[in-house]
Amino acid sequence: MIHPTAIVHPKAKVGTGAEIGPFCVVGENVTVGAGAILLSHVVVNGYTTIGENAKIHPFCSIGAPSQDRKYVGEKSYTTIGARTEIREYVSIHRATGEGEVTSIGDDSLLLAYVHIAHNCRIGNNVTMSSTAQLAGHVVVEDYVTIGGQTGVHQFVRIGEHAMIGGISKIGRDIPPYVLVAGNPAKPYGLNRIGLQRADFTPDVMSELKECYNLIYRSGNNISQAAEAMRAIVTNDKSRHLLAFIEAPTERGLVK
Repeated sequence: MIHPTAIVHPKAKVGTGAEIGPFCVVGENVTVGAGAILLSHVVVNGYTTIGENAKIHPFCSIGAPSQDRKYVGEKSYTTIGARTEIREYVSIHRATGEGEVTSIGDDSLLLAYVHIAHNCRIGNNVTMSSTAQLAGHVVVEDYVTIGGQTGVHQFVRIGEHAMIGGISKIGRDIPPYVLVAGNPAKPYGLNRIGLQRADFTPDVMSELKECYNLIYRSGNNISQAAEAMRAIVTNDKSRHLLAFIEAPTERGLVK
Protein backbone atom coordinates (compact mmCIF):
# COMPACT_ATOMS: atom_id res chain seq x y z
CA MET A 1 0.00 0.00 0.00
CA ILE A 2 1.64 3.21 -1.21
CA HIS A 3 -0.20 6.48 -0.65
CA PRO A 4 -0.61 8.57 -3.82
CA THR A 5 1.25 11.51 -2.24
CA ALA A 6 4.33 9.38 -1.41
CA ILE A 7 7.36 9.59 -3.70
CA VAL A 8 8.91 6.14 -4.14
CA HIS A 9 11.73 5.69 -6.63
CA PRO A 10 10.82 3.06 -9.22
CA LYS A 11 13.99 1.10 -8.41
CA ALA A 12 13.29 0.97 -4.67
CA LYS A 13 12.37 -2.47 -3.37
CA VAL A 14 9.16 -2.63 -1.36
CA GLY A 15 8.25 -5.93 0.28
CA THR A 16 4.90 -7.65 0.38
CA GLY A 17 2.44 -6.01 2.74
CA ALA A 18 4.59 -2.95 3.38
CA GLU A 19 2.79 0.38 3.83
CA ILE A 20 4.20 3.73 2.74
CA GLY A 21 2.04 6.57 4.00
CA PRO A 22 1.34 10.15 2.93
CA PHE A 23 4.24 12.38 1.87
CA CYS A 24 6.97 9.79 2.47
CA VAL A 25 10.07 9.83 0.26
CA VAL A 26 11.85 6.55 -0.51
CA GLY A 27 15.09 6.66 -2.49
CA GLU A 28 16.46 4.58 -5.33
CA ASN A 29 18.64 2.22 -3.28
CA VAL A 30 16.24 1.61 -0.42
CA THR A 31 14.75 -1.76 0.53
CA VAL A 32 11.59 -1.76 2.64
CA GLY A 33 10.96 -5.18 4.17
CA ALA A 34 7.72 -7.11 4.10
CA GLY A 35 5.12 -5.72 6.47
CA ALA A 36 7.13 -2.61 7.34
CA ILE A 37 5.17 0.61 7.90
CA LEU A 38 6.28 4.17 7.12
CA LEU A 39 3.43 6.17 8.60
CA SER A 40 3.85 9.59 6.96
CA HIS A 41 6.47 12.26 6.15
CA VAL A 42 9.30 9.72 6.50
CA VAL A 43 12.42 10.25 4.36
CA VAL A 44 14.55 7.18 3.63
CA ASN A 45 17.52 7.49 1.28
CA GLY A 46 21.01 6.15 0.64
CA TYR A 47 21.71 2.41 0.63
CA THR A 48 19.22 1.67 3.38
CA THR A 49 17.41 -1.51 4.39
CA ILE A 50 14.31 -1.41 6.59
CA GLY A 51 13.63 -4.79 8.23
CA GLU A 52 10.41 -6.75 8.12
CA ASN A 53 7.55 -5.38 10.22
CA ALA A 54 9.54 -2.35 11.33
CA LYS A 55 7.45 0.73 12.07
CA ILE A 56 8.64 4.29 11.45
CA HIS A 57 6.63 7.25 12.70
CA PRO A 58 6.26 10.71 11.09
CA PHE A 59 9.12 13.11 10.35
CA CYS A 60 11.98 10.61 10.65
CA SER A 61 15.12 10.78 8.50
CA ILE A 62 16.79 7.43 7.82
CA GLY A 63 20.01 6.95 5.82
CA ALA A 64 20.87 10.62 5.34
CA PRO A 65 24.52 11.48 4.56
CA SER A 66 26.91 11.36 7.48
CA GLN A 67 27.61 14.66 9.25
CA ASP A 68 31.23 13.56 9.64
CA ARG A 69 33.66 15.98 7.94
CA LYS A 70 35.53 12.95 6.59
CA TYR A 71 32.49 11.78 4.62
CA VAL A 72 32.95 12.55 0.90
CA GLY A 73 30.02 10.69 -0.64
CA GLU A 74 31.40 7.16 -0.58
CA LYS A 75 29.00 4.22 -0.81
CA SER A 76 27.97 3.25 2.72
CA TYR A 77 24.94 1.70 4.34
CA THR A 78 22.18 1.93 6.94
CA THR A 79 20.24 -1.06 8.25
CA ILE A 80 17.17 -1.18 10.50
CA GLY A 81 16.28 -4.52 12.06
CA ALA A 82 13.02 -6.44 12.02
CA ARG A 83 10.18 -5.21 14.26
CA THR A 84 12.13 -2.18 15.40
CA GLU A 85 9.96 0.86 16.11
CA ILE A 86 11.24 4.38 15.45
CA ARG A 87 9.22 7.24 16.86
CA GLU A 88 8.77 10.84 15.69
CA TYR A 89 11.70 13.01 14.52
CA VAL A 90 14.39 10.34 14.91
CA SER A 91 17.46 10.75 12.66
CA ILE A 92 19.78 7.90 11.70
CA HIS A 93 22.75 8.65 9.43
CA ARG A 94 24.59 6.40 7.03
CA ALA A 95 28.18 5.43 7.82
CA THR A 96 31.42 7.15 6.89
CA GLY A 97 33.85 4.98 4.92
CA GLU A 98 33.45 2.86 1.80
CA GLY A 99 31.27 -0.15 2.58
CA GLU A 100 30.78 0.78 6.25
CA VAL A 101 27.42 0.41 8.02
CA THR A 102 25.28 2.16 10.59
CA SER A 103 23.07 -0.57 12.03
CA ILE A 104 20.10 -0.91 14.35
CA GLY A 105 19.18 -4.43 15.50
CA ASP A 106 15.87 -6.24 15.82
CA ASP A 107 13.05 -5.42 18.27
CA SER A 108 14.51 -2.10 19.39
CA LEU A 109 12.57 1.03 20.35
CA LEU A 110 13.88 4.52 19.61
CA LEU A 111 11.72 7.23 21.13
CA ALA A 112 11.10 10.74 19.77
CA TYR A 113 14.07 12.93 18.76
CA VAL A 114 16.71 10.22 19.20
CA HIS A 115 19.80 10.71 17.02
CA ILE A 116 22.07 7.88 15.81
CA ALA A 117 25.23 9.17 14.14
CA HIS A 118 27.46 7.54 11.52
CA ASN A 119 28.98 4.08 12.06
CA CYS A 120 27.01 3.35 15.23
CA ARG A 121 26.13 -0.29 15.87
CA ILE A 122 23.03 -0.83 17.99
CA GLY A 123 22.08 -4.33 19.13
CA ASN A 124 18.75 -6.08 19.58
CA ASN A 125 16.07 -5.11 22.10
CA VAL A 126 17.66 -1.73 22.81
CA THR A 127 15.52 1.09 24.21
CA MET A 128 16.56 4.72 23.81
CA SER A 129 14.35 7.32 25.49
CA SER A 130 13.44 10.67 23.99
CA THR A 131 16.30 12.96 22.85
CA ALA A 132 19.05 10.46 23.68
CA GLN A 133 21.92 11.13 21.27
CA LEU A 134 24.78 8.93 20.06
CA ALA A 135 27.90 10.38 18.44
CA GLY A 136 29.77 8.45 15.76
CA HIS A 137 31.16 4.90 16.13
CA VAL A 138 29.25 4.12 19.34
CA VAL A 139 28.58 0.42 20.01
CA VAL A 140 25.49 -0.51 22.04
CA GLU A 141 25.04 -4.19 22.86
CA ASP A 142 21.73 -6.05 23.31
CA TYR A 143 19.07 -5.13 25.90
CA VAL A 144 20.58 -1.76 26.81
CA THR A 145 18.33 1.04 28.09
CA ILE A 146 19.47 4.66 27.62
CA GLY A 147 17.56 7.35 29.50
CA GLY A 148 16.21 10.55 27.99
CA GLN A 149 18.43 13.54 27.19
CA THR A 150 21.56 11.42 27.53
CA GLY A 151 24.56 12.20 25.33
CA VAL A 152 27.11 9.54 24.39
CA HIS A 153 30.62 10.46 23.19
CA GLN A 154 32.03 8.99 19.98
CA PHE A 155 33.69 5.54 20.17
CA VAL A 156 32.05 4.67 23.49
CA ARG A 157 30.97 1.04 24.05
CA ILE A 158 27.92 0.15 26.13
CA GLY A 159 27.67 -3.44 27.33
CA GLU A 160 24.58 -5.63 27.23
CA HIS A 161 21.82 -5.16 29.83
CA ALA A 162 23.37 -1.88 31.00
CA MET A 163 21.04 0.87 32.22
CA ILE A 164 21.88 4.57 31.82
CA GLY A 165 19.86 7.11 33.78
CA GLY A 166 18.40 10.19 32.12
CA ILE A 167 20.30 13.45 31.52
CA SER A 168 23.64 11.64 31.73
CA LYS A 169 26.95 12.44 30.03
CA ILE A 170 28.63 9.26 28.81
CA GLY A 171 32.29 9.76 27.95
CA ARG A 172 33.65 6.32 28.82
CA ASP A 173 32.70 2.69 28.20
CA ILE A 174 29.85 1.25 30.29
CA PRO A 175 30.41 -2.40 31.29
CA PRO A 176 27.64 -4.95 30.76
CA TYR A 177 24.96 -5.29 33.48
CA VAL A 178 25.88 -2.01 35.22
CA LEU A 179 23.66 0.93 36.23
CA VAL A 180 25.20 4.36 35.59
CA ALA A 181 23.96 7.94 35.78
CA GLY A 182 25.17 11.50 36.12
CA ASN A 183 27.36 14.18 34.55
CA PRO A 184 29.93 12.76 34.30
CA ALA A 185 28.35 9.33 34.61
CA LYS A 186 29.30 7.14 37.57
CA PRO A 187 28.51 3.46 38.29
CA TYR A 188 25.87 2.69 40.91
CA GLY A 189 26.03 -1.09 41.07
CA LEU A 190 24.39 -3.73 38.92
CA ASN A 191 21.26 -3.05 36.89
CA ARG A 192 19.53 -5.37 39.34
CA ILE A 193 15.91 -4.75 38.30
CA GLY A 194 16.76 -5.14 34.63
CA LEU A 195 18.65 -8.37 35.25
CA GLN A 196 15.80 -9.79 37.32
CA ARG A 197 13.35 -8.97 34.54
CA ALA A 198 15.68 -10.77 32.12
CA ASP A 199 15.50 -13.90 34.32
CA PHE A 200 19.10 -13.86 35.51
CA THR A 201 19.41 -16.53 38.20
CA PRO A 202 20.48 -15.66 41.76
CA ASP A 203 23.77 -17.53 41.24
CA VAL A 204 24.58 -15.51 38.13
CA MET A 205 23.62 -12.26 39.85
CA SER A 206 25.82 -13.12 42.84
CA GLU A 207 28.84 -13.82 40.64
CA LEU A 208 28.30 -10.62 38.65
CA LYS A 209 28.19 -8.73 41.94
CA GLU A 210 31.57 -10.21 42.89
CA CYS A 211 32.96 -9.14 39.53
CA TYR A 212 31.55 -5.64 39.95
CA ASN A 213 33.22 -5.35 43.35
CA LEU A 214 36.55 -6.43 41.89
CA ILE A 215 36.30 -3.74 39.21
CA TYR A 216 34.98 -0.85 41.30
CA ARG A 217 35.39 -1.52 45.03
CA SER A 218 38.65 -3.42 45.46
CA GLY A 219 41.16 -0.70 44.64
CA ASN A 220 42.37 -2.74 41.67
CA ASN A 221 43.21 -1.28 38.30
CA ILE A 222 41.49 -2.91 35.31
CA SER A 223 44.29 -5.41 34.66
CA GLN A 224 44.33 -6.49 38.30
CA ALA A 225 40.53 -6.75 38.39
CA ALA A 226 40.52 -8.87 35.22
CA GLU A 227 43.16 -11.21 36.67
CA ALA A 228 41.13 -11.64 39.86
CA MET A 229 37.94 -12.22 37.87
CA ARG A 230 39.52 -15.06 35.90
CA ALA A 231 39.79 -17.01 39.13
CA ILE A 232 36.07 -16.82 39.95
CA VAL A 233 34.04 -16.67 36.72
CA THR A 234 31.94 -19.76 36.03
CA ASN A 235 29.14 -18.59 33.69
CA ASP A 236 28.79 -16.99 30.26
CA LYS A 237 27.54 -13.64 31.62
CA SER A 238 30.59 -13.16 33.82
CA ARG A 239 32.86 -14.26 30.98
CA HIS A 240 31.24 -11.64 28.74
CA LEU A 241 31.89 -8.96 31.36
CA LEU A 242 35.52 -10.06 31.62
CA ALA A 243 35.96 -10.02 27.85
CA PHE A 244 34.39 -6.54 27.67
CA ILE A 245 36.76 -4.94 30.16
CA GLU A 246 39.79 -6.59 28.51
CA ALA A 247 38.81 -5.61 24.95
CA PRO A 248 40.59 -2.72 23.17
CA THR A 249 38.95 0.62 23.88
CA GLU A 250 39.19 4.18 22.63
CA ARG A 251 37.61 5.71 25.71
CA GLY A 252 38.48 3.63 28.78
CA LEU A 253 36.06 2.34 31.41
CA VAL A 254 33.66 4.53 33.38
CA LYS A 255 35.12 5.25 36.82
